Amino acid sequence: MKFPDMVHSLKPDPVTNQQDAARIFDFFSHVPEATNMLTFLFSDQATPASYRMMDGNGVHAFKFVNKKGEVRYVKFHWISQQGHKDLTQKEANEIQGKEFNHLTKDLYTEINKGNFPSWELEAQILEPSELDNFDFNPLDATKEWIRIPNLKRVKLGKMTLSKVPDNFFEATEQSAFSPNVLVPGIEPSEDRLLQGRLFSYSDTQRYRLGANFQMLPVNRPRTDVNNYNQNGVMNYNNTKTSINYQPNSFDGTTDRTSGVLGEDDKYKMSHLPLSGTTMQSMIKKTLNFRQAGETYRSFSEADKTNLISNLNDALGGIKNEKVKYQITSHFYCADTDYGTRLANTIKINLDKVKKICEGLKDE
Repeated sequence: MKFPDMVHSLKPDPVTNQQDAARIFDFFSHVPEATNMLTFLFSDQATPASYRMMDGNGVHAFKFVNKKGEVRYVKFHWISQQGHKDLTQKEANEIQGKEFNHLTKDLYTEINKGNFPSWELEAQILEPSELDNFDFNPLDATKEWIRIPNLKRVKLGKMTLSKVPDNFFEATEQSAFSPNVLVPGIEPSEDRLLQGRLFSYSDTQRYRLGANFQMLPVNRPRTDVNNYNQNGVMNYNNTKTSINYQPNSFDGTTDRTSGVLGEDDKYKMSHLPLSGTTMQSMIKKTLNFRQAGETYRSFSEADKTNLISNLNDALGGIKNEKVKYQITSHFYCADTDYGTRLANTIKINLDKVKKICEGLKDE
């Protein structure tokens, strides 16, 4: 429900038209579940040295469904085959001062040289019976599965970028990725944020690209789609017959003898038993801080130092002391060393930070 508000806080101030750290941290000071994300965001890992040297991690859990209708929950990960390399803030400042498009330039240059970057696609797989076995909700989009011990991981394939677009706008700006465009055998999970995004992406793409954006070359499937949709802006594949509905008695999609519809059952969604009540409330078992602490402790000493420095650069100019105390208490709840170093660096009272943390639950 708060996703649009998050986007508003990250966007420029509607009055000054400038991005403002005070607005950003004000929002996140009320959102403790974002602590792990912010830890990554202000670490060097958020500043890749190259698009070729960064991994990709799916936010949401999806479902794999086999021919028997059996369901498994999955999360996807793209693993760079070029290794992983980051930049410090100082290095990024120096590079961007000379070439602000250095990431795109690096990618295009290497591909044109024949150094084609690749990523392996992995899936972590979870049995439905295991969903309640953890101290956090695996369908909570703010949580990672990467640290679940002994969780099955399967390599699904490899993606290689072997050419650059002939026209950037046509091949990239007009592309319309959406979590609700799925092939048979992959379905959305009950992840609440995902359920909202299933609707919002198509809405924005119709606004941005037009009603029939899926007919654009970059978006249309390689196999022809035969359906009964027609008309609308840019639709060049309208039906040439009077039959634009189904079931009907004319084109063989209905068995008129038995009256049974002719759809192929293998393309239908899996069956999901539901129980409970509709509600608008927080996810149970929030565990807002533990993974952020694990992330912080996984960093080298140099990475920790850079993280604190980057947060100091962002928080230092904020005049609202309440925001600074609240957000620092989140980092203290994640790891005492983390919060202590940040409080000392931005020069706020550590005892007050500790007291705020004591009132926060990490269930």
